[in-house]
Amino acid sequence: MEIKRDIYLKRLISYMWDGQVKVITGIRRCGKSYLLHTIFRKYLLEHGIKNEQILSYELDLAKDIRYRDPLELARAVRKQAEGKTEKYYLFVDEIQMSDEVANPYNPSGKAITFYDALNDLRSLPNLDIYVTGSNSRLLSSDILTEFRGRSDEIRVHPLSFAEYYSAVGGDKSEAFDDYAFFGGMPLILSRPDDTAKMNYLKSLFSEVYLKDIIERKNIKREDILSATLDMLCSSVGSLTNPNNIANSLNSRQKLSGENNVAPNTVKAYIGHLSDAYLFEECRRYDVKGRDYFDYPNKYYCDDLGLRNARTGFRQQEMTHIMENIIYNDLRIRGCEVDIGIVYSSEKNKAGQLVRTAREIDFIATRGGKKTYIQSAYALENEEKAAIENKPLGLTGDSFPKIIVRHDMRRRWYDDNGVLNIGITDFLLDDALV
Repeated sequence: MEIKRDIYLKRLISYMWDGQVKVITGIRRCGKSYLLHTIFRKYLLEHGIKNEQILSYELDLAKDIRYRDPLELARAVRKQAEGKTEKYYLFVDEIQMSDEVANPYNPSGKAITFYDALNDLRSLPNLDIYVTGSNSRLLSSDILTEFRGRSDEIRVHPLSFAEYYSAVGGDKSEAFDDYAFFGGMPLILSRPDDTAKMNYLKSLFSEVYLKDIIERKNIKREDILSATLDMLCSSVGSLTNPNNIANSLNSRQKLSGENNVAPNTVKAYIGHLSDAYLFEECRRYDVKGRDYFDYPNKYYCDDLGLRNARTGFRQQEMTHIMENIIYNDLRIRGCEVDIGIVYSSEKNKAGQLVRTAREIDFIATRGGKKTYIQSAYALENEEKAAIENKPLGLTGDSFPKIIVRHDMRRRWYDDNGVLNIGITDFLLDDALV
């Protein structure tokens, strides 16, 4: 089954021959290698590039193990491309598996790394370089740091609903229900039944992601990392912070003394989970004050299937799941996403006017365009509709406003110009945001 990933292909094409190292990042098993070695390779071949002009090294395979030595890799590439008139494309998969080797001219000096090799190869005018990488030895975010402004990042996510639906087809509502339950990890589409899908997702956490983080970050409190992960999975769409999580863990597990969990420990572990692209933090933004709040914020899982697997497929609160799906979709579209906070003056029970904070689920910003978005599973009556609409009317600007709903299919605009649209239509219409 061929899965179209046109968003990422277009980004790769836009970065071609810009003199930078293209670094394809993202959560493990989300399709980075497939994007490079199948989709992008096919594009190059269709546009006149010969197969021998694509220099491909897969450092996780035995056939290319010698090229884990960065000096061997650099020599091999120079031998094939240096001094030639043809253009060459270098693909290096699992770049973090490259070894550090001694400098042959100064054995006691600084070791040679793949960063040195690739930065050297950048000097070849007829070579365009593309790499992928993420595992316990070197998570992808570290790669970008090492290149220090000499790389372009192409961030790859699990399948969006549009990509998922393009592969499975059929009834949109049924496809959405499956997507909301099993998520968009590409290999899900090849699993034969629901049990196989569940087992695959569960194994990714236990056998891949947690082991990566524990080994890479030398985690001492594996139990706390695991518990922090569980709490983030349970609280998607809810405000939280490291203090709250630490207090909850200490209370639930009756931890005290030297076993007590400090907020800084939880903060560090959340950072590790974010570095591995499992979660993203979404911050709260004062729309009129134009400033960010420190805490609390929300954390969204990069894939709902992974989140559901971690909770044992038991916590199926569609309001929060829908919100997570919309957040992920906005990020895939290339938006910066914040939670909007606006204020209104309202009377309390004593009849006094008080300043009340109201939340807009998402402010999506891309380029100079801003869009306010509310996620609403169902608006059964006028009272609920008014609650969702009120924050949108307090922004004081004319940027587009959208309420995404699960309980409707036909889109329409209300008297205030707010677009009401069904969830599947929103996810399949990339022109809206």
